[in-house]
Amino acid sequence: MKYIDGMDIKGKRVLFRFDYNVPLDKDQNITDDTRIRATLPTINYALDENARIVIISHLGRPKGKRVDKMSLAPVAKRLARLLDKEIRMADDCIGDDVKKLIDAMKPRDIILLENLRFHPQEEANDDGFAKELASCCDVYIDDAFGNAHRTHASNVGITKFIKDCGAGFLMKKELTYFSKALEKPARPLVAIVGGSKVSGKIEALGHLIKNVNKMIIGGSMAFTFLKALGYEVGKSLVEDSFQNKALEIMKTARELGVRLYLPVDCVVAEEMSEEAETKIVPVQEINSKWMALDIGPATIMVFTEALSNAKTIVWNGPMGVFEIDAFSRGTSSMAHSVANSYALSIVGGGDTDVAITKAGESDNMSYISTGGGAFLELLEGKDLPAIKALKVCG
Repeated sequence: MKYIDGMDIKGKRVLFRFDYNVPLDKDQNITDDTRIRATLPTINYALDENARIVIISHLGRPKGKRVDKMSLAPVAKRLARLLDKEIRMADDCIGDDVKKLIDAMKPRDIILLENLRFHPQEEANDDGFAKELASCCDVYIDDAFGNAHRTHASNVGITKFIKDCGAGFLMKKELTYFSKALEKPARPLVAIVGGSKVSGKIEALGHLIKNVNKMIIGGSMAFTFLKALGYEVGKSLVEDSFQNKALEIMKTARELGVRLYLPVDCVVAEEMSEEAETKIVPVQEINSKWMALDIGPATIMVFTEALSNAKTIVWNGPMGVFEIDAFSRGTSSMAHSVANSYALSIVGGGDTDVAITKAGESDNMSYISTGGGAFLELLEGKDLPAIKALKVCG
């Protein structure tokens, strides 16, 4: 696979696929521009090469229809401020008017095309749509890691119609860190997996358990494991149909000598709310009226000790309902523990990123991935469709 710094883009029309799916408030203000900032090194390199820069992206889920609240206009405004440069905004991403705008470009000009997902053909990976996108450029650069697990026209189909394809610096960074974590990790390698459901991460758990030295399981998904072991878990979130899978993973861990850690105590309440009365109890003492919503202080100590000799840490998923203050201490404490370790720490997944930022530890992680689903699929050992497409481009 080629990368932008090994390609000739001088003065050429370069189509960049970025992931600008950023959060907006009710007034259309961007609340977190991390994904935009992550693409600046790639854009600045192209500017230095006097390229004509055409940017495509998606925002939200408009389901193939034009939805004004999902326009990329706020992105154009923020990008202009970050680059201190005019960004022209197109009304669409295909069509004669778009082609006229691109044909009139001068070196170092930047045009942002409108939301790809306003067209149903984007998510359908339609060849005609992909070919029309491809017709407006000489070179294609995919730097949208957060969308790399999707098979869409703008990141997979398009590569059939452009001979000169490559990846940007963000994609290169993501894949380099994953290689360090999963292909040639410094050991001990510790995986921390949390979040609400086992079902969404069962493949990742099955793949990771064969590669790690230790696995820490927190969040609501831990209670599917605990129930499978015969514990009373009350009203805690449990996926009963995955109890056997949980037992299989624990069996595999024993057979491979992988140390698997589950909560030993938890924060419980009768309901998930700010006003709920909370208690800290050992996992053996959860009664039928309670639900576990965070790991407890003893678990934090056990998990932190498990990280003490780690050389590489991969983390996906919070330890509890961190959005509510009473149930945020477990995730926050783990963020501090990971940040204070001497390990290479790689964190991914939207909720985890937000939790680490909330804990004030973003700058102390080795790398925070911009991908949620893509991060998880790499943990599952899968090849990402967009990466495969770049490798066979043209």
